[in-house]
Amino acid sequence: MNDYKENSLSLGNAVAMGTGVMIGAGIFALLGQVAELSGEYFALSFVVGGVISGFSAYSYVKMAKAYPSAGGIAMFLQKAYGKGTITASAALLMAFSMILNESLVARTFGSYAMQLFDGGEDSFWVPVLAVALLVTAFIINILGNKVIGRTAMTTAAIKIGGILIFAIGALWAADFAVGSALPSSAPTNSFTDYIASLALSILAYKGFTTITNSGGEIVNPKKNIGKAIIYSLIICGIVYFLTALAVGANLEISEIIKAKDYSLAEAARPLFGSWGLYFTVGIALVATITGVIFSVFAVSRMTAMLTNMKLVPHSHFGMKGNIQQHMLVYVIVLSIALTVLFDLSGIAAMGAIFYLIMDMIIHVGVLNRMREEVQANRFVVIIAIVLDAVVLTGFVWVKLQTNLTVILVSLALILITFVGEKFFLKGRQETDGEENRSGH
Repeated sequence: MNDYKENSLSLGNAVAMGTGVMIGAGIFALLGQVAELSGEYFALSFVVGGVISGFSAYSYVKMAKAYPSAGGIAMFLQKAYGKGTITASAALLMAFSMILNESLVARTFGSYAMQLFDGGEDSFWVPVLAVALLVTAFIINILGNKVIGRTAMTTAAIKIGGILIFAIGALWAADFAVGSALPSSAPTNSFTDYIASLALSILAYKGFTTITNSGGEIVNPKKNIGKAIIYSLIICGIVYFLTALAVGANLEISEIIKAKDYSLAEAARPLFGSWGLYFTVGIALVATITGVIFSVFAVSRMTAMLTNMKLVPHSHFGMKGNIQQHMLVYVIVLSIALTVLFDLSGIAAMGAIFYLIMDMIIHVGVLNRMREEVQANRFVVIIAIVLDAVVLTGFVWVKLQTNLTVILVSLALILITFVGEKFFLKGRQETDGEENRSGH
């Protein structure tokens, strides 16, 4: 794979990549977890999460129009905060969130694949299949952008069309009883639980950032990055809502929660029989495979840019090839480790926390440092910050009571990232200073 190739990704490719990452995580990996927190309001949770993501996307669209680059978020942070600890640490949090997303979707791939063999989510084969998918994603990314572009366009139509067929068919089987999938009484879960569910709904939409991380390779990026983000969010919002309605119309909340790692397959089983199950699992496999491929594509480029900016440590470890290829190896290795060590709920929780923190840092940078330069509306950016803060607070509060380990691990990793970057950059400055003095 060569260095960044300008004009190698069309608007359609970019939209397909964004929807590919979002749908792989949003519907198949997170629908059950959102339902667990929001109860019968889970379809509305995806709508509200989409609205919040729309406010968040505003800052990215403005920054991308002004500074399209192959590093996307890393470049945005550098423009707002300079080449310092905040830029490096926030960019790494985003990278970690994307790597966690790959692990999340890879495990979901394993869970759905096992439904063809009546296997449970605790089966030994779930992580094995997940690791196999990650290795496959590595190979496809090594083959380069043209292969990825063709894969994006081909599979986007398959998965979006397939999910819509499932959703419409499921609603038809329920006699179009759409109202039965919407709440008709007071919520059984607490308001805080519902707020917490929005963190996972937002995580389902965060794949739009994949587009910004490939900005330098998109045709006419100043115009098409923003378009691709908007189109991707709208497409995914429609798909998420219809699918949530369909599942909610045919399964009780308790059934969705029980089968939260493969809820669409569970909904298809009684409705359409074995052929419906095969169809749904097939769509899930296509969506999760492409979701991992496109996420790896984006995060490897962002981390390569961080390396080129000398904001993160890097070692070749004797490997041949360029930095991008090295970062592909590191990303896949980390993803495999997370896939083996954590379950879906833990992976999703850490990913949501890292992403929301990074997202707020982006918005604060736009508000305080870049607003006039990128012509951003301050009120829209402030709303995005407030919404992120409310959702993050609610999510952390709920997880403190239900999964303290995930919160402690997340906080530890955040602390290590910021402190580690501070010392690394300080050492880098001292080394560069010594080299400059010796050069004179």
